[in-house]
Amino acid sequence: MEEHLHILWTNADPVVFDKMVLMYAVNSLTHGWWEKVTVILWGESARLAVEDPAVAGRIRQARAQGVAFSACVSCARELGVEEQLREMGLEVIPWGEPLTRLIRSRAPLLTV
Repeated sequence: MEEHLHILWTNADPVVFDKMVLMYAVNSLTHGWWEKVTVILWGESARLAVEDPAVAGRIRQARAQGVAFSACVSCARELGVEEQLREMGLEVIPWGEPLTRLIRSRAPLLTV
């Protein structure tokens, strides 16, 4: 069984981020539900991560607890936040092909 969960975070609602994406990601590692968790920022969530100080702070905390974060480079560029995401220490890469591979392989993927 695949022990790496990817969470595709496309929703720019800070409450959804805090009470679903982040809560599940951190608890998944804390309680051993998954060995590894990666949150993929796609679309407007990339801008929220940069522009909302509370969200940025929660991302820093989650990273310290072992949650990985990676952003879609095309989205980040189009929204003008690529450099800020990199400065936050987030991976910023082309996600189209990797996401397609995840879906085709039926790897654990949660979309929010």
